[in-house]
Amino acid sequence: MEFVYPYLFWVMIVPFVLFAVLVSTNKERLSRIFDAKVLERLSAGNESIPQRLRNIILFSAIFFMIVAMARPVVNEGEKRVDVQGLTVLTALDISGSMRSKDVYPNRLAFAKKKMMQFFDGMPSDEIGVAAFAYSSFIVAPFTSDKETLKMLLQGVDESYINMGSTDFSALGNLAAGVLEKKKPKILVLFTDGGDEEAIAGFADILKANNIDLYAVLVGTKKGAPVLDNDGKPLTMKDGTIAITQRNDALGLLAKDNGGVYVIAGNGKDDMKKLADLIHAKYKMRSQGKVVIKQRTEYFYVPLIVGLFLLLIGFSSFPRFEQRTRKGAKS
Repeated sequence: MEFVYPYLFWVMIVPFVLFAVLVSTNKERLSRIFDAKVLERLSAGNESIPQRLRNIILFSAIFFMIVAMARPVVNEGEKRVDVQGLTVLTALDISGSMRSKDVYPNRLAFAKKKMMQFFDGMPSDEIGVAAFAYSSFIVAPFTSDKETLKMLLQGVDESYINMGSTDFSALGNLAAGVLEKKKPKILVLFTDGGDEEAIAGFADILKANNIDLYAVLVGTKKGAPVLDNDGKPLTMKDGTIAITQRNDALGLLAKDNGGVYVIAGNGKDDMKKLADLIHAKYKMRSQGKVVIKQRTEYFYVPLIVGLFLLLIGFSSFPRFEQRTRKGAKS
């Protein structure tokens, strides 16, 4: 038998023992610390239970409560569990066109929502998050903690948006390095696309490193104005408003590199289907072994005993209060 929180036991038991000894053996000194009425309530007796016995019951109840809080357990050895799952690198487009509002509230926020839905569809898999535009960087390393991923992803707001041109080759090199020792190598992009000229070098990097590409495309074919940092439409040299449209060329590249592409829509079904498709294509790989301590909890035993003793100890309070009221009237 041992405690899960032994430090908690000792932190609480020492002052408890000192207080119990003080109450039991030195009432004169105790009366200097507490008001007489407070002290009377702490050690009050009644006609049915002697004061000394009552104090023993109450202090025993508190002791058992402290033992319960420290969580007594019996260890039954260790067990190694093989954790199954895939390793997936996701990447979020933070180029200037992601500020456009042809999807609500804008492409960046919509893409982040779709990423979180995708995380929900990969509960036991390790996922990393990158962001890319003119340069690429890691937002979150590989982890199976989806809540932490969501929290870090929420921090990628419009202040990250880069108005420069998107460098897909930089993203490809980043993915190649991060996924170098992973099998299979899976990259999932959340983007409004890229033209054939911009993704030409990207395709070569993917093929050279055997990276399977999946693309989640946001935005519409109709497009929307490109907005600056102040939310105002940008204009071309001829004075016309710059319009950005979803470009599906990246989706076609995904199909050529072992993956598929999805036009992101409302609802969660599209991301669930994408996660299911990825799981169906690749056999679950081992993420390593996790050591789990097997133990039986016994905190409920002292807890029940403590509550039972408290019930006995406080059973005379109603009569005590009644006596106090009668004394007040007289």
